[in-house]
Amino acid sequence: MRKRDADPDVLEGHIDSVTGLDVSKDGNFLATNAMDNTVRIWDVRPFASGTNRNRCLRVLRGATHNFEKNLLRVRWSQKDAMLAAGSADQNVNIWDMRQLQLAYRLPGH
Repeated sequence: MRKRDADPDVLEGHIDSVTGLDVSKDGNFLATNAMDNTVRIWDVRPFASGTNRNRCLRVLRGATHNFEKNLLRVRWSQKDAMLAAGSADQNVNIWDMRQLQLAYRLPGH
């Protein structure tokens, strides 16, 4: 038997099933999206202040909630400036991470 070094960290915040995640290119942040129609940005630096309960830095919301508009996948841009999330309503939502606001909603995907 192998001894575990430490218990895994649990990031709490989503109120429904997580459907996608992506680590920023610099490795400092984790983006998660869930059936609660939100994208959450987490600080995952090893020595970041706070407990796992308050490592959520930002909550980004998708379109008005219903099953067809759930955010399904999330991905950081090459330089972590933008964050894209595909939606079940066939739109891609793109947030500008400098302004922390929705920049584009691309239909037909």
